[in-house]
Amino acid sequence: MGHYTNHKSNYDKHPFVAVVGREQECWTGAEVASTLGARAESMGAKTVVIECYQGVDMAALERLLAEAFPAAILLCSHRAMFSSEVLEALFFDEVTDDEIFGYLTKRNMESFFAPDRVATLRSQIASCEGLVVVYGVGAAYIAPQYDLLVYADMARWEIQRRFRNNTLGNIGVDNANERASLKYKRAFFVDWRICDRFKRTLLDDWDFVLDMNCTEEPKLATGDAVREGLRIAAHRPFRVVPFFDPGPWGGQWMREVCDLGEDKPNYAWCFDCVPEENSLLLGFGDVKFEIPSIDLVFAHPKELLGEAVYGRFGAEFPIRFDFLDTMEGGNLSLQVHPLTDYIQQQFGMHYTQDESYYLLDATPDAGVYLGLREGVQPQDMLSALEVAQSSGEFDAERFVGRYPVRKHDHVLIPAGTIHCSGKGGMVLEISATPFIFTFKLWDWGRLGLDGRPRPINIQHGSKVIQWDRSEEWVKRELLNRVERVAEGEGWIEERTGLHEREFIETRRHWFTGKVSHHTGGGVNVLNLVEGREAVVESPTGSFEPFVIHYAETFIIPAEVGEYTIRPYGPSEGQQCATIKAYVRHNP
Repeated sequence: MGHYTNHKSNYDKHPFVAVVGREQECWTGAEVASTLGARAESMGAKTVVIECYQGVDMAALERLLAEAFPAAILLCSHRAMFSSEVLEALFFDEVTDDEIFGYLTKRNMESFFAPDRVATLRSQIASCEGLVVVYGVGAAYIAPQYDLLVYADMARWEIQRRFRNNTLGNIGVDNANERASLKYKRAFFVDWRICDRFKRTLLDDWDFVLDMNCTEEPKLATGDAVREGLRIAAHRPFRVVPFFDPGPWGGQWMREVCDLGEDKPNYAWCFDCVPEENSLLLGFGDVKFEIPSIDLVFAHPKELLGEAVYGRFGAEFPIRFDFLDTMEGGNLSLQVHPLTDYIQQQFGMHYTQDESYYLLDATPDAGVYLGLREGVQPQDMLSALEVAQSSGEFDAERFVGRYPVRKHDHVLIPAGTIHCSGKGGMVLEISATPFIFTFKLWDWGRLGLDGRPRPINIQHGSKVIQWDRSEEWVKRELLNRVERVAEGEGWIEERTGLHEREFIETRRHWFTGKVSHHTGGGVNVLNLVEGREAVVESPTGSFEPFVIHYAETFIIPAEVGEYTIRPYGPSEGQQCATIKAYVRHNP
């Protein structure tokens, strides 16, 4: 019982995919080292490679390897990297000196390494008579001929936590004490791009996978068991692991509804379904093994995304669901997202962040800022925004339209539209997935949680604002464009968007009975926006019934095809609702 709900939270913060029958292929504690050592010995291995994703704690890994291979020669791949100064210069065009933005690198793993140092290290490996263990980022590049390959993987959220704690820098550069936001930017534009490209070339060859997200408790699983877990996930409904974070405008709704702790002042946002950023938990009996959920996209793109979506976006998950909580909080920053051509030319991203706000909840005075007032002159507004950066005052409602919103409203926000959620709203943001490309225009004169002003991007924003999107257009095109498209016994289907300029289609189903769905050959992403529980089932029994709870986002891989959803448990006989998003298929 609480302020926002009349029942105890049943939101699952640690969903997992059960990998039945593989429990004996996962180890923890002292068994991790002993298993690795025994495998290398039994096969007479001469070269063991421990390839690492960015962020692995090298000291912890070295302790583990010393225990697993006490007689081996341990060689770190980082010894063959260019100096920090050389890498800073080499990647400057991608990292840039901008506070937030860079350019997505096209480079590969070899770019980190000095050829003469690589040759020296390879010569040392070749001359070793006993067992040699090569470890670190790029270890499999240094030693491409190996007998045993172990991949030490990391979740991006844990990497960000280590950035914030100043315990981690970027690949090859001496910047552990740099601001976390700058380390994140470098990882986003350089480190993660290169590590992901290299990971994809190795995924089918993993003998073992190391879960290094908990430094003091590494976990080990066979590559076959992990690949089986990914295969299972690609053929049934599943959820990724949500993560929550405070912010200067954050609210209190998620704390209660999602059953979060009291150690944060607020919870501003949650990534509830962003496979490039979230983790996937594989359940091997009682052990929950954490890997980045992007591994699933890399391993089974066609089964997960569908042929058409994969053909259009490649091995990327193009739909994002996240939460923005301003209940008892403040306004989000006034912002705009780049047009497709601009994001391609300026940042190397091939599609942009079209989005929408679906209101899970709202106070009576809640509203959204959207588009422009009639008659606004671009230079007048841009000049006022520039002055506001020093004066701390900007009359937003003089320039930007503000519209009241209620629970279950759907606000469409194609790129180029000025927007932000006002205070008093609990937003399920349904959008495309280009991550960080948001141009803040005004942040209401406040500081970030780090005590620093958050970067403002008026220069970028001025080049993409669509000045003709004023009140008449907004009311006609963007607010609650709800259309009933089908109905049957115990259910109604409505189209709620998105705008024709956006590639995502959304459908809302109200139901008291069973509703039939079909993926239509493309991935579906859904959230239970009304009702305590529902169950997803296969008419053919191709997967076990999958129970979902209020506000949980879940993914239905394209491969699933037909599925049904009905009220379940405490919601039986009551009205429930889901919002579903998928990529439009143009005829």
